[in-house]
Amino acid sequence: MQDEPMRRVVLIGATGFFGRRLADRLATIPKIALVVTSRDEARARHAAEAILVSHASASVISLAFERDDPESLERLRALSPWLVIDASGPFQSADYRLARAVLNMGAHWIDLADARDYLLEFEATLDGFARSRGLVARAGASSTPALSDAVVASLTRGWRRIDTVDIAITPGGAGDVGEAVIGAILSYAGSPVAIFSEGQPGATYGWGSVRRSRIDGLGVRYLSPVETADADLLPARVAITSRVAFYAGLESRVEQFGLLCLAKLRQIGVAGDLRRLAPLLRSARKLTSVTASDRGGMTVDCAGVDSDGRQICAQWKLIAEQGAGPNVPILPALALVRALLKGEVASGAGPAVGILPLDAIEAEMLPPSLRTSRSSSVNDHGSSLFAEACGADAYRALPRPLRAFHDNDGVPVWAGKADIDVSRNLLARCVRFAFGFPPAGRDVPITVSVDRRAGQETWTRNFAGQRFTSRLTHESGNVVSERFGPFKILLAIKALDERIEMPVIGWRLGPIALPRALAPKSDTREFVDERCRFRFDVAIGLPLIGQLAHYRGWLEPKILPARGFQDGEVAAVRL
Repeated sequence: MQDEPMRRVVLIGATGFFGRRLADRLATIPKIALVVTSRDEARARHAAEAILVSHASASVISLAFERDDPESLERLRALSPWLVIDASGPFQSADYRLARAVLNMGAHWIDLADARDYLLEFEATLDGFARSRGLVARAGASSTPALSDAVVASLTRGWRRIDTVDIAITPGGAGDVGEAVIGAILSYAGSPVAIFSEGQPGATYGWGSVRRSRIDGLGVRYLSPVETADADLLPARVAITSRVAFYAGLESRVEQFGLLCLAKLRQIGVAGDLRRLAPLLRSARKLTSVTASDRGGMTVDCAGVDSDGRQICAQWKLIAEQGAGPNVPILPALALVRALLKGEVASGAGPAVGILPLDAIEAEMLPPSLRTSRSSSVNDHGSSLFAEACGADAYRALPRPLRAFHDNDGVPVWAGKADIDVSRNLLARCVRFAFGFPPAGRDVPITVSVDRRAGQETWTRNFAGQRFTSRLTHESGNVVSERFGPFKILLAIKALDERIEMPVIGWRLGPIALPRALAPKSDTREFVDERCRFRFDVAIGLPLIGQLAHYRGWLEPKILPARGFQDGEVAAVRL
């Protein structure tokens, strides 16, 4: 029996930030004859020579390649490649001409793209072409969407429902970053980026806000929303009821908040295309990286309902040490190459999601510099925050729509209409502005999202785009606290005559109790109308100022697609 033939793999961008790392790992895979390319012939040759120094038995040659040059394409065609991998980036302005040309040569295609538009149109553009030739073309074989998708699939296997997915990447700040990577970030900083929020597609501004996060092993990092295809791909593949969020954070706070400022300037129209600043910012990192570490990481947090109907939160965490973080984006590509060699990937084109199990990607990690862990917590006792505050018997006596809103396994996104009345008092207007309360209106569309985590509930009310958020915690007995920024309002929860009432009984500024006489006045009721809809009536006022806002209306649970990583079924369910 003859030995299997060598498979020629051409790596485009082999001298780039990620390409050189991928080239070094590809050279260790048996039965691969590697061709490393660069636009500069000398750089390509030096890259090949360096690989051979480390891996003397590897089969490696070099090739000068320019993606838009017809002569380069002919040289590539003459090599008769089995597979072409594009690690050159950035892909924010890339098209599919090279991928199509490679498929036309009879070769498979893999790339490390993370650009949303490129990924979302990849299947529609190339799938039929690839299938007709029995070839594989997979885009995004990188941290996103391939790795993030595999993690979500692994964490939520068997769950009845996925409510939220929060993904974060935060690299160490000590290492070098390629100019192409910085350029890709700047291409969308301050521009609208797609998100999935409140059970539907939406938009925010790339790098236009920050949130503080403490990550075990990394300490405090500041994170900002970034452009990825996950907000589109994950809800399309699985039934995510409420939110998909993707954040990135730079270890250097100077870099993080400097990028925030640039994003804000572009957002308001003061700054134009920021990509021209890429060389300057890369040079500036020589100063900002001095106090930074070589530790970075990635986290994926999922929340939902498990197979037993219990509220569950699960986290996967990757910690990269010793400057190993830049190796993470190449791991899915390596796993995909091995799967191709084994004939385990069906022909066709599309994003690299749903085809790689997490353990295959993790198998490419080189410990101890890369290590992963996972954890989960389950609400075993089953009582919701409001059930504990009302008392079990009183809570069970409430109408089903009220319990459906407050149950741990209840639908997290509700929508309806509201009427809003407000005071025209100047002081009242200032207070409403500070807390984000909505303006007056009739039949205003409202969405309420409830995020339940570890005994806390975060409520986000969206009145036609005007949002305000509060966090509720069960204190003791029938007392629930509702936090608005630094203020904590204490509410007495009462289940009476098929309704819930929530009078204010105190308030605090941080740990300091404030005078009861100056506490906000709230007349809050929840009940059910004749159409079995959840109704709310909330009147908020302050002593000496008077009424701030009075909003009332109805809510119904959103119609939800059935969850299914395994069976792919789609259905509609309503409480």
